[in-house]
Amino acid sequence: MSQNIVDREQYRPHIHYTPAANWMNDPNGLVYFGGLYHLYYQYNPYSSSHANMHWGRATSTDLVHWQEREVALPEHKHQVFSGSAVVDWHNTSGFGQGRQPPLVACYTGHTADNQAQFLAYSLDQGVTWTYHDEPVLDLGKQDFRDPKIFWHAASAQWIMVVVHPVERQVELYGSGNLREWTSLSIFGPVGFTGGIWEVPDLFPLEDETGRTHWVMKVDLNPGGPYGGSGVQYWLGNFDGQNFTATTSARWLDHGNDFYAALTWNDLTGRRVWIAWMSNWRYAHDVPTLGWRGAMTLPREVCVCADPDLPTLAQRPVPELQALRQHWTDLQGGGRFSLTEHQAHEVLLQWPALPDGRVILEFHSASGCELSVEVVLEEVVVRRPATVSTTLLEGYSGEHRGKLPSHLTQHDLHIFLDASSVEVFAAAGRIVISDLLFPSEAIREMTVHVSGLEPASFQGELWSLNSSTP
Repeated sequence: MSQNIVDREQYRPHIHYTPAANWMNDPNGLVYFGGLYHLYYQYNPYSSSHANMHWGRATSTDLVHWQEREVALPEHKHQVFSGSAVVDWHNTSGFGQGRQPPLVACYTGHTADNQAQFLAYSLDQGVTWTYHDEPVLDLGKQDFRDPKIFWHAASAQWIMVVVHPVERQVELYGSGNLREWTSLSIFGPVGFTGGIWEVPDLFPLEDETGRTHWVMKVDLNPGGPYGGSGVQYWLGNFDGQNFTATTSARWLDHGNDFYAALTWNDLTGRRVWIAWMSNWRYAHDVPTLGWRGAMTLPREVCVCADPDLPTLAQRPVPELQALRQHWTDLQGGGRFSLTEHQAHEVLLQWPALPDGRVILEFHSASGCELSVEVVLEEVVVRRPATVSTTLLEGYSGEHRGKLPSHLTQHDLHIFLDASSVEVFAAAGRIVISDLLFPSEAIREMTVHVSGLEPASFQGELWSLNSSTP
C-alpha cells in the first residue's frame, strides 16, 4: 500500500458520512420519503476543493448506514448552491403525475454576479430530477441564498426562509404553489453579526410541558465563538408571517466544527438534523487526500424547559446504538485501551458536587491528542496542535461550554472517530463538535476522577462497528 493511501485513510471516518472522493460541504434537501432518509449535499465531483457545486446524494434506512448515490443535481447553467426539499403531497406545484407526489427541491442558482432561487422536481423518489429553468425568486442580488422551505399548516401555505448574507437578515416568504412567492417579513440584523449570515432553518418544537417553541437557526462566517464559522439560534413564536424571538441569540455548538445544520422535512414525531463538520477558517486545508469534508452524526433536537430559560438540546439519534460492539465498565476511572481502526462511544455520569472534577485524556504513541474536562460547571475540550495541523490556522485551542447551574447530575456522551470528536453534556444542552487530526491513531483513554466517591462515578466505553460500506 502506498504512503499516500495510508495518509488518506488515516482520517477517514468510521461512523460519519463522507463521500468516497472529492469535496463536500453543506447538507441540502433533507427529506424523509419512501422509507428513506434522503441526504443531499454540496459536492464537487471533480476535485477535493470548493468549486463546481452540484448536489451529491446519499440515502439511508436508519440514519446510520449511508449509501452514496449518483449526483442528483449537476451544475446547470449555474452552480447548484444550498437549499432544501419537500414532498409536495397535494401537488400544489403541478409537477406531479398520477398519484405519486413529486419531490420538489428549492436551491440557490449561483453565477458570478447573481444568486436566485430555483426549483427542480423528481417523480421517482429523488433518483432523477428535472429542472424548472426559470427562477421562482430573483431580486437581482449577488448574495441571496440558502432557501429552507416547509409546509405551515396553520396558515395553509409553504414558507421559505432565505438569507440576505451581507445585510445579516433572514427574509420569510409565503406561497401556495412553490412557484410564486410573496414576502412576509424580515428578521434581523440581530444577535451575532460579526460575519455574513448563511443557511437558515425555522421549525417548531414542544418542550416537556407541552409548550411550543419555534427555533430560528442561522449560521455566520466569520464571527463564530472562536473567530471562524459559528451557529446561533433563537427561541420564539411564528404566526405564519413573523418570527418573534423570545430569547437572545445563543451559540448552538461550542466547538469549532459544526456548520449549516438542516432538519429533515416530512419526518413525523421527532425533529432530526445533521451538519457539515468543518470550519470555513481551514476547511480547504484539512490534511486529507482525495476527499475533503464529512457530516456530523445525526442528532435529535428538543427544547428543555429549564428553570431560568428554555434551552435547545441536541442528542445523538438512538439508532446509533446498533453500532455498539464491545463494552468496558469505566466505574471509578482509570486507564483503558481503545481498539485500533474503530470508532468509540463513551457515556459517563456522576453527582454534580462542588469539588468534583473529571478529566479524560486520549493518547496515541506520540502523547495526548485530546482532553475533555468537566469542572466548576464548565465543559472544556482541549485540541492541541499536531504535525498534521500546522497549516490549520485556528485549529488548536480550548473550546468551552458553561453547564446549567441547576443540575444535580453531570453527564458526558462522547463519540470519537478517526478524525472527529462530538461531546454532548447536560443531556445535550451543551455540545462541542471538533475535527481531530491526531499525529498517530489514538490507542488509550485515561479517566481521572477527583472529589467524588469512586462508586458514584459510572461509565461505559463501547467500541463501534463501522457504518460505512
